[in-house]
Amino acid sequence: MTIIASLLRAAELPDSPTARLDAELLLAAALGKSRSFLHTWPERIVPSEAALTFAGFLQRRRGGEPVAYILGQQGFWKLDLEVAPHTLIPRPDTELLVEAALQLLPATPASVLDLGTGSGAIALALASERPAWKVTAVDRVLEAVALAERNRQRLHLNNATVLSSHWFSALAGQRFQLIISNPPYIASADPHLAEGDVRFEPASALVAGVDGLDDLRLIVAQAPDYLEAGGWLMLEHGYDQAGAVRELLLARGFEQVHSRTDLGGHERISLGCLPC
Repeated sequence: MTIIASLLRAAELPDSPTARLDAELLLAAALGKSRSFLHTWPERIVPSEAALTFAGFLQRRRGGEPVAYILGQQGFWKLDLEVAPHTLIPRPDTELLVEAALQLLPATPASVLDLGTGSGAIALALASERPAWKVTAVDRVLEAVALAERNRQRLHLNNATVLSSHWFSALAGQRFQLIISNPPYIASADPHLAEGDVRFEPASALVAGVDGLDDLRLIVAQAPDYLEAGGWLMLEHGYDQAGAVRELLLARGFEQVHSRTDLGGHERISLGCLPC
């Protein structure tokens, strides 16, 4: 017989900087319990079936697979989202986009577009906080569209709509007060693509040309055709790309252009307003 405390002590995840947390999340999932259960009942016996499931989870994690993909879920903002290998894993730094959007527009009715929604994280977080907003989420990957729609339905967010669209391709004639996006922004030769969780995430959601700016250029160039006068464009980008993105926004005629810093103190998002 094996108890919870023993299993956690025996779990070896040398390649993970969050080894203990990873092990707790995986064991809690194998048991169908919360992490607090592990701490409250460390002497509880782990059923053999759960122990085998935990061992399988550990093997996958030792191979580098992200915990979010192993469990099929990830927390973002105040939501628990289903995730899968054809979408990015939502990250805490991206919550800065949500915070900034909520500060930017009032809680009164507004039309908002999330480009490249993936799991739906940004769009659904905004829809959950602003019931009066009409939030449209688009992605070109059909599996991502289906995933975001499942998350939307499970969260009962009827003020959000998920569509298949390659950036603006399916949005002709529509205008929004806010366009928000966390697009691919990693350079094709960036060595970080071969490290950590990123190895398991879809390259199409990460890489954007030689300098990482291809998709950002496209979005900035086309966004004014889909923004209302006085509407805002808000973009996440790489830690060293803020200056380049601000230049793109200014060159396209946006006003009040500025950047905001993430949890690590890096300029992580840039935004600008379309002139009235």
